[in-house]
Order: sequence, then C-alpha cells, then structure tokens
Amino acid sequence: MLLLVRHGRTAHNASRRLLGRLDVELDGVGERQAEALAAWGVPAGARRVVSSPLARARRTAEAIAAATGAVVEVDGRWVEVDYGMYDGLPLPEVPAGVWASWDADPGWAPEGGESLASVSRRVREACGELWAEAAERDVAVVSHVSPIKAALGWAMGLPEAVYPRMFVEVASLHRIGPGRGGPTLWSFNERAPAPGGCRQWSTR
Repeated sequence: MLLLVRHGRTAHNASRRLLGRLDVELDGVGERQAEALAAWGVPAGARRVVSSPLARARRTAEAIAAATGAVVEVDGRWVEVDYGMYDGLPLPEVPAGVWASWDADPGWAPEGGESLASVSRRVREACGELWAEAAERDVAVVSHVSPIKAALGWAMGLPEAVYPRMFVEVASLHRIGPGRGGPTLWSFNERAPAPGGCRQWSTR
C-alpha cells in the first residue's frame, strides 16, 4: 500500500501563511505529531520511507522511519509546489486572482513559481515508479498538500481541477491500495491519536 503522509505542523501552518518551498522546521505541536505518527504504527509499519527534501517533511519521515529502522530516502519530486512571489504570505493577503487563475488553468504559475500541472507530472512519475512495490508491501511517502493531492488524483484518475476541492490536514495519512482496476483510494485524512497533554491537534 502507498501511505501518503503530510508533515506535522509548522509555525507558518499555525499562523495561516502560504507555505511552499520555504524551508521551515516543525513547531512544538508538529514535533509531537511526528512522534504520534511513529507511535501509531500504521505508517511506521512501512519498511521503505520516502520524503520530500524540505525539513518539515524530513523530520516527520525520520520519526516514522526510526520506528522500524528504515532509512529515509529523499526524492525531490515530492517537494511542495513553488508559490513563487507569494510564498510565506498570510493567506488573507494572497490576491483572490491568484486562486482564480490556479483554479481556471492548471498550467498557470505565479511569478517565480510552479503550476499544478508541473506538480502532477513529477508526482505521477514518482507514483508510477513506487507502485509495483507499494502494491505488494507498505511504502510511506512524507510530503505536502499539493503533491498528496496529485497522488490521490493519480490513483483516482482525476484532473488537477479537482485539487482545490480536497482538504489535506497536517499530520494526516492517506492510503492508496490495489483495486480491481489498479491503484484505488482506501482512506483519506486519517489522523494519529493525539498524545497525552494535547487535547486535540490543531489544523492547517
């Protein structure tokens, strides 16, 4: 099974800032989320763990891999979309036209950034390379919102226009498993139980 994990929370996530290629660390909640994912044992059951090169994903992947002694493999195709000039902006300050352009045209990219079509191409290639193995045994991939949406779209045969209608939680798990017609979505937005001392996980 292909186990897609979004990294734990960062301060940018908590303050509702657009977060693409900026390389920020997990915050305190994010660290606890990473440890909870490892203790949960579902993604930590994977003997192969692949990660985006960004620190927030790598730290989450390292926690998961440590549970079984796996070595984290970094694959740049799983990096987050590049928001270009808008990276790091508070969400309310992102011009409405940016979202409208992205929704209307998957090939559109912000200045200095990347299109959703580009994300889809690299992620679909990565999924295709992992699938033969993932169909036989668990492979965990720790990534970000846009690549996870692209992987889910790959499994379900969906176009990029559907991506804005998906909400991917921090520290969430999504399972793609074998089905009658090939890769099939088995679960969406699963969450590891919050550890003691943390009443509930913060979203975003």
